[in-house]
Amino acid sequence: MSIWKRVGSIIKGSKPQPEAKPSNPFEDTQVGDIVNVDLEEYVVSGKTVYFDRGFPPHRFAYYLQNGKHISCLLVEKGRIYECFLCEFVEGSLDDPNDVPTRLDIGAESLFELEHHRSDTVRTEGNTDFRGNDQVLFWRYIGTGDRYFFLQWQDGKYVAMEGAPTPGSQIQFLKGSK
Repeated sequence: MSIWKRVGSIIKGSKPQPEAKPSNPFEDTQVGDIVNVDLEEYVVSGKTVYFDRGFPPHRFAYYLQNGKHISCLLVEKGRIYECFLCEFVEGSLDDPNDVPTRLDIGAESLFELEHHRSDTVRTEGNTDFRGNDQVLFWRYIGTGDRYFFLQWQDGKYVAMEGAPTPGSQIQFLKGSK
């Protein structure tokens, strides 16, 4: 080995290694991890990642299981992370073109359409959707700081009702692997 190769390998070896990207629990939580919301512990049984092709993800849905009960933690990425703890609502619609701009689900619950979009999803674990396919998504805002989310993929609707939850009240713990 020539002296120049030795010097080159010493210089290459002394370079500092790039720092590992810090983990963001709002985006990096996986199936099997533990999520603590308002002092209630859940196991992540499914994860749906929403994105536009060619862009980073902007919404994450974590299916949370506590015993037989399944809830959903919806995390929307913007300037800050908006988090919503949601319960699934039963109901049906026949056509995504029939989705109203105003929802009246009784018991003085009135919701107005805030926005509507189409996303591609990537799924892990037990979720309601197929991965790598389009999902239509509607977000409604209601009285009393309540939100209603409606999603559609190939004839299947998933409806959720929930309230904002501060990110500071959510703890993410890695599950054992």
